[in-house]
Formats: sequence, structure tokens, C-alpha cells
Amino acid sequence: MENRERLGSRLGFILLSAGCAIGCGNVWKFPWMAGQYGGGGFVLIYVLCLVLLGLPVMTMEFSLGRAAQASPVKMYQKLQKPGQKWHIHGYLALFGNICLMSFYTVVAGWILYYFYRFVTGSTADLGFVSMISNPGVNVSFMLIVVAIGFAILCFNLQGGLERVTKYMMVALLGLMIVLAVNSASMSGAKEGLAFYLVPDFGKITPNVIVGAMNQAFFTLSLGIGSMAIFGSYLDKNRSLMGESVNVIILDTFVAVTAGLIIFPACFTYDLEVGQGPGLLFDTMATVFNNMNGGKVWGSVFFLFMVFASMSTVLAVFENILACARELFGWNRPKGCLVCGIIIAATSMTTALGYSLWPFQPFAEGSAWLDLWDFIVSNNLLPLGSLIFVIFCCNKRYGWGWENFLAEANAGKGLKVKNWMKPIFCYVVPVAVIIIYIMGLISFNWK
Repeated sequence: MENRERLGSRLGFILLSAGCAIGCGNVWKFPWMAGQYGGGGFVLIYVLCLVLLGLPVMTMEFSLGRAAQASPVKMYQKLQKPGQKWHIHGYLALFGNICLMSFYTVVAGWILYYFYRFVTGSTADLGFVSMISNPGVNVSFMLIVVAIGFAILCFNLQGGLERVTKYMMVALLGLMIVLAVNSASMSGAKEGLAFYLVPDFGKITPNVIVGAMNQAFFTLSLGIGSMAIFGSYLDKNRSLMGESVNVIILDTFVAVTAGLIIFPACFTYDLEVGQGPGLLFDTMATVFNNMNGGKVWGSVFFLFMVFASMSTVLAVFENILACARELFGWNRPKGCLVCGIIIAATSMTTALGYSLWPFQPFAEGSAWLDLWDFIVSNNLLPLGSLIFVIFCCNKRYGWGWENFLAEANAGKGLKVKNWMKPIFCYVVPVAVIIIYIMGLISFNWK
């Protein structure tokens, strides 16, 4: 691609990057993890991880993408010194995006299915377990998600991805505020918000810390080149730490607001907050089936969920597509067709993993989704983030702090200061390594 495509506006970049970060990780995974890990203590550690670990890594990833003007598979080849092998991580980043979409498209399909059932008013027998064990529902709605995503990406960057994401993100934020206000009026709001927002320090265990860090990297899509892609579409008018702060604020707002919507409902209807991946689906379906105007509120809620999940699907599809186009020189339509077929094929594992193709990689009850999530959340995201940090901080073997600083601080806005170097170059990698090892030790293998 001789002339690299550009985003049309700063707002488009912020919403697109936030859209990649905002999605099922915020509104599906974050609430059930907060429920399982004890509520307020998990939320506190999560926010600390976003600020202390997420912000430095995101700034570095944006900087690498903008400096190279390339996707991760070509980025390192432009920035590394002759003979170095950093570019191997570029291919791992592409693999990570494919692994992520191998289960994320199915989860997005579940959300689309729930939206369809509420709009049509057929919610009487709606249940999470019955849905995931239905291969027809899983496969058909996953294929719809893949088809919609790559169809939009067939158009150019500004006319397709940027335009659609702007509308979806504005609608998503508006719907969230409406739903949060509605939840605050429920009878169990006080107990639900106390569980969710007031930390119980006795519940903060090593597992909670590991879960919070992995969730921080997952929700920001750090470590697999997602943010590097959008950095490569940027000009040098704005400094990158300020843009990272904007993205993280939007991302955190959506994650925290999702909990404000869900936990008052759990305590109002006496639902189990620690039930795991089905929390969002079973909880909210129960709520809407037992409230006045439930069909309308349910349709609005799952429409918001569709927007949230599709914003990430579109952004990660763009990452995969950009890598494939740079590797093989394809135009957008051809790249979309080939990438769409590959993602649909790998997603079949998750779509059929609860019915026709059962697979139990870890503890009893685990499935393909858990394997893909383990590869991405527990390994590729933290280790990829660690690689970005080392490459940016090490002058002899990598890109070097001075090059990173010059790129990150180009343009107007919040700057990275030299006094921050110990945090970026020592605190972040040491924390990631320690928490990563803790995660492997404490993981429920069998």
C-alpha cells in the first residue's frame, strides 16, 4: 500500500481507539469478573492497573505505530536495528488478534441473538445455557457478525470504519447513561452499589490482582498491536500520552457504568453475582422479564451491547485486515473476503464448543472459549505489552527511550516527562512479570 490511509479527525481516532478497547471486555467480562472477585476491591486494583500499567503501554504502542506507519507485522522491521528479531512479535500480534476473534465473534453473536429475541418479544424460554448449547444459533449469529464486520471494512477507512464507529460510540454512551439511571432507581441499588464500589480489602488476594491486570490489558486491547494500528493512521498534530488518557477515560467510564447497570439489578432480583460468563445474559434477561416495559428496556440494553461488541469486532478486524494487506498486497475487498473466511473457520471451534465439538482444556466445565481466552488474556496480552516496553526503553537492543520520547511528545497535548522513565522502563515490566508468573501459578489448570 503506497499511500497509507488516514483517519479524518482526532475525534474519529479517539472514538475508534476507544471502540477497540470498549466492548465485551467492558460490558460482558468486567462485570462478571468483578462479581467473582469480590466487587469493590477488584475494581480498585483494576483502575490502578489501568493508570500505572495500561497508560504507559498504550502510549508506547501508539508511538510505535505512528513512527513506523505500518501494522505490527511490518512495524518492527522499520524500527529495529539490522539483524534483530523483534519483528517475530509482529506475527504473534497478528496471531493474537485472530485468537481474540475466535471467541469474541461468538460472544458478539450471543449478544445479537438476545437483542433479536427481545425485539421480537420471544423471551419466555431465553437462557444462557440453552443458547450456547444450540449449534444452529451459535454458528448462524457468529457468521452474521463476521459478515457485517468485513462488509463494512470493504469501504475505505474514513467512509467505512471511522464513520460507522462514530455513530455507534455516540449511541452507546447515550444508552449507557439512560440504563444506569434506570438501575439506580431499583430497590436493590444501595446494596448493589455498595458491593460494587466499596472495597473489601480482605478479599484482595493474588488471584484478584492477576485478574485485574489481565482484565486491564484485555479491555484496552494492549500487547497484540491493536493500538499500534490506529497509531499508524495518525498524523503528528497531537501528543500520544494525552490521546491515551482520553481513550482510557472513555474505556473506564463504560466498564464502570456497565457495573452500575448490572449490580443493582442483581441485588434487586436476588441473583448470584459470581456466576461467571452468563452473568450479563441471565441477569439482565431476568430483570427485563420481570419489570414493566421490559421488552423495550431489554431491546435498548442489548442494542447498546451490540454497539459495544461490534465496535471492538470492527477495530480488531481492521487490525487483521491491515496486517494481511501489508503482507500480501491485497485490496480491501479481497482482504475482507479471505480474512472473513479464516475468522469464520477458527470461530467455529467456540461456536460448536458447547455442543457438537466439546473440548475441555482446563478444569471441569471449560471449553474452547476458555482456551482462546487463556492464550490471549493470560499470555499474549501481558507478554506482548512487556515486549513493547522493552523495545521502547532499551536503546542498545531496541528502539530506545529517546526515540520513543520524541515520537510520543510530537504535537500538542500531555507530554511524557523524563522523570517518568523509571515508571515506564522499570516499574511496568517488573510488575507485569511478577503478576504474569503469579497468574500461571494460581491458574486453575485442572
